[in-house]
Amino acid sequence: MINEFITFLKQYGVIGLAIAVIIGGKVNELLKTVVDGLLMPIVGFLTPSGNWRDASLDVGNVKFLYGPVIGATVDFVIVAALVFLVAKKILKEETVAKR
Repeated sequence: MINEFITFLKQYGVIGLAIAVIIGGKVNELLKTVVDGLLMPIVGFLTPSGNWRDASLDVGNVKFLYGPVIGATVDFVIVAALVFLVAKKILKEETVAKR
């Protein structure tokens, strides 16, 4: 039964997927730290009021929190761009190595 389970894991690439998820999570932490610690302070400095992530719009009893949405969008764009650049660099090296 254990050998059958190990064969299943190998055959369907479950171990590789698990490793990719773990590495992906750590890369996400790294990129989020870079964005939060290095890039977002620059963005905060360039905006008129440095606390733009807490921005909201009050309409009667309803409070629209648009600051966190904008912050998450900016985070996503920066992280996606960094992932793109790193992936492009790695895939370029892989293509060059195959030649």
